[in-house]
Amino acid sequence: LLKKRLQQLPDSNNISIAFPDDGAWKRFHKQLQHYPTIVCAKVREGDQRIVRLKEGEPRGRHVVIVDDLVQSGGTLIECQKVLAAQGAAKISAYVTHGIFPKRSWERFKPDTAGCPGEGLTYFWITDSCPLTVKEVKNRTPFEVISLAESIAAALQI
Repeated sequence: LLKKRLQQLPDSNNISIAFPDDGAWKRFHKQLQHYPTIVCAKVREGDQRIVRLKEGEPRGRHVVIVDDLVQSGGTLIECQKVLAAQGAAKISAYVTHGIFPKRSWERFKPDTAGCPGEGLTYFWITDSCPLTVKEVKNRTPFEVISLAESIAAALQI
């Protein structure tokens, strides 16, 4: 689903995929292996968990953070800040399941001024959580990707 959408972007040849942690890398890296990869990691510093760049080079790239789900969005936002500090030209995100309890989707602002540390160019979610879809529909930076085609293909075994 995501690959198809990325190929439609005007800067599709300048995209790197970032994973906020090793779990996301394990889940998604094989499907997205033809893109340059960036891996972040959560590390403990005292009693805080901090996101750090583990490998990869975001400088000058349109970096798409990929994960399976988002709830409060804390890790994703910290990953965004790290990538922006390392020179990412644009930052977008994709999550399969946008849960967003207590309207936490409101934390994600659009990048309107070319400041990738302040907002996202795109935030793609699937329609797996209908209540979220209803809330974010037609709100920048969100775009909803339908699962219908993938489900139909999977059912035709």
